[in-house]
Amino acid sequence: MKCSAIYARVSSDKQKEEQTISSQTSALKAYAEAEGCVVPEEWVFEDEGYSGSILARPGLERIRDLAAEGEIEAVLVYSPDRLSRNYAYQTLLVEEFARQGVEVIFLKSPKGETPEDRLLLQFQGMIAEYERAQIAERSRRGKRHKAQAGVVNVLSGAPYGYRYHKRNEHVAAFYEVLEEESAVVREVYSLYIEEGLSINAIARHLNDKGIPTRSGRCRWERSTVWAMLRNPAYKGTACFGKTESTQRKKITRPLRQKGGYSPRDSSSRERPREDWTEIPVPAIVSEESYAMAQELLERNKQFASRNTKEPTLLQGLLVCRQCGYAFCRTSTRTSKRKLYYYRCIGSDNYRFADGRKCHNHPIRQDYLDELVWQTVIELLKTPALIQEEVNRRVEQARQRNPILKRQETLTKERARVQNGMDKLLDAYQESLLPLRELRDRMPKLQQRLATIESELGAIEAQALNQESLARISESVESFLERIEKRAATLDIAERQRILRLLVKQIEVSSDTIHIKHSIPVDRPPGEQNGQSYLLRQGSH
Repeated sequence: MKCSAIYARVSSDKQKEEQTISSQTSALKAYAEAEGCVVPEEWVFEDEGYSGSILARPGLERIRDLAAEGEIEAVLVYSPDRLSRNYAYQTLLVEEFARQGVEVIFLKSPKGETPEDRLLLQFQGMIAEYERAQIAERSRRGKRHKAQAGVVNVLSGAPYGYRYHKRNEHVAAFYEVLEEESAVVREVYSLYIEEGLSINAIARHLNDKGIPTRSGRCRWERSTVWAMLRNPAYKGTACFGKTESTQRKKITRPLRQKGGYSPRDSSSRERPREDWTEIPVPAIVSEESYAMAQELLERNKQFASRNTKEPTLLQGLLVCRQCGYAFCRTSTRTSKRKLYYYRCIGSDNYRFADGRKCHNHPIRQDYLDELVWQTVIELLKTPALIQEEVNRRVEQARQRNPILKRQETLTKERARVQNGMDKLLDAYQESLLPLRELRDRMPKLQQRLATIESELGAIEAQALNQESLARISESVESFLERIEKRAATLDIAERQRILRLLVKQIEVSSDTIHIKHSIPVDRPPGEQNGQSYLLRQGSH
């Protein structure tokens, strides 16, 4: 009985709604039961909404880890295109599983035991990749051609102020101007151009007047007003191809809180203005008003006060412990000087329909920056603590490294193969096995033994040795010595880099500061003597 894992995948929301992933899983479970494969419930992996053209899928990553750890002997997949729609990725995965002694079984494909079956499997992979590229290219070219012909239905929807009418057998798709919503659009442009209100002030104005959004279920946000001011459809030319899909370049904090995975491994970015295709639609504002709005947007972008002209030490690290919102920097001016504070954005009334979410008070930036930096300096003065953490993580990586588990499995497999070869020779010498059968069975064992020896050699080359660990220890000590000598003269950017190496997050509550370090500390250095710090006016 083989210990197996099941993998299923769908890429679109429509497939999820039609529950095709459940049908894949059910068919694979039935096959496993019929073939006597053991599949624990926790080894059934489903990637819903993930494209077959990428490898960064959580379910697939877990199966590859299991294979590397030597936990499974087979992977059951409904068809090759469910594993990947890219032929190169299919080959990579199948070869990776084969090196680890894991068999990939496709329910709707030949098993690949003969050269003909393997050739057919390769053709299926190439055809799946070709079909995906062909569909994408046909769709792109078809939409582009219709957009150049002025067909509205390539836009598939209409912005606020319009109603989109689908095409039918009698009339083509078109935009209808909604008088009530178009009046709001004109008011937004008037407030921004003529009265000089900020985008934030316009959003507050619309919310105070009780004007509903398109859905009617949410409030007006700054991003909504900003998009309205930038949309060329309001001057009479809706544009196709304004954005394009690109590879995700960074993992945001909300994504990290979800485990670092997203159903989509892409993000949208704006294409150059000359690549847009204009489609005539009814205008709501004049071209002069739209052009003036673009000029003001560009000017405000250049001189916006939100731009971080003076970076702060703790930006991106401060979180309110009461409401979970981040802290931003604000300022106030006294008769003598300008003071900066960190303020919880949950305490802003205008952001929320029912008022502020948090009553946490602002905290002085200079006081908190100095306190946290001194805490980091205290940690840097204890190199033994950091060295202990480095050693602990290296040892933990060694113990948990799936390569070592794979090495143990391969060692046992090598002994088993060698034992089988010895038994065949003994049987031949005792005349229990004919020469023809020996010649048929021995090459397979020799090939398997050569594969195991090759993989074991690769694993040994990847193992850490004592000399490399010694170099790591020396580099850590010298690094800490250099930092301690230059601690007082480092600029903000250098301090930020050091701080983010040692501190994960700083939580601010009404009377305490919680610093979450990247290394285990019994208690923060600032609390060792029970000290308190005056960080807010009137606080102790």
